Amino acid sequence: MTHLAFSTMKWCFSARRIDPVLATGLKEDLAQAAPGDMILGRVISIGNHTRIQLPSGRPATLYPGDLVALPCGARYAPDQFEGVAEIDPKSCDMLAGGGCVGLMRQRNERIKPPTQIQPLGRITGPDGRVLNTRDFALLERLSTRSLPAICVIGTSMNSGKTTAAVALSHGLTRAGYRVGALKATGTGSFGDFNKLVDSGAAYVADFSDAGMATTYLEPMERVIGGIDVLLAASASQGCDIAVVEIADGIFQRETAALLADPAVQARFGGFIFACGDAVAAAGGVLCMAEMGIRPMMLTGMLSCSPIAAAEAEHATGVSVLTKRQLEDPAEANALAAQAGVTELDRAA
Repeated sequence: MTHLAFSTMKWCFSARRIDPVLATGLKEDLAQAAPGDMILGRVISIGNHTRIQLPSGRPATLYPGDLVALPCGARYAPDQFEGVAEIDPKSCDMLAGGGCVGLMRQRNERIKPPTQIQPLGRITGPDGRVLNTRDFALLERLSTRSLPAICVIGTSMNSGKTTAAVALSHGLTRAGYRVGALKATGTGSFGDFNKLVDSGAAYVADFSDAGMATTYLEPMERVIGGIDVLLAASASQGCDIAVVEIADGIFQRETAALLADPAVQARFGGFIFACGDAVAAAGGVLCMAEMGIRPMMLTGMLSCSPIAAAEAEHATGVSVLTKRQLEDPAEANALAAQAGVTELDRAA
């Protein structure tokens, strides 16, 4: 592979911590590809993903014949694909616009088949080693203090989790807090990341900063370790509180395991639950109760309807807050206090 070819490739957002200039060679042993390995591929045909998200924060249109650099990874997205971190030398699938390539196993029938990629090899650096996202993660460091954190979870994709996390991050910022806005699980994408940046949060990071282009099918200890890395980084940046979004729904593999773990629960001072209607609220609150969790409040698509909100409050006994209320400094401050933030925490 020539230097010119590497200079024309489109590098993805989820691998933004790796400098593309490090790409100097290829290993063609694609069967050895591991999650996080950077794969150089050529676009065969355009499917569901017509664009790739660049590290600069803008999308680039894809054309057949384009060279792309994507990390090998799995994906879990009920609205799109489920795929695994495997590379077929003949053809593989672009599973996410933010950067994830593997083999699709299932897709939502409402969307197109995935964009097809011809893998050319695993990208190597100047030392001949394969470039892997884990080797460019934030350094693990022990925080000198425990950072208060609020966790945002939901029923599924598109239940309103990110909207709630962004709104609360903005409300806390308006209330005078230095906020660490974090996305702990999911598949790399600049959409949610940019929204958190726009909220005014003092520090924004996601699981890709912890070395994972996607958290689906990653070992649980690595996912938990990633959360700790992000919380410690927020503390080191002088944050008073963290707002942590956990992707997908409470039945998803990694989410369910995280929520069922008492040690993980103890990392958070409170939980916010986003859902679409009163039935989802009632079912979700019941399921969380079996895990030993009672949410501080409900929000999400549910909160757009006063009638649905009233039904949910009656069924669960948990208050519903709208996006606008989460953005209100007084409401945000009350949630911070409920999550255990003290003036000492803020002074630190």
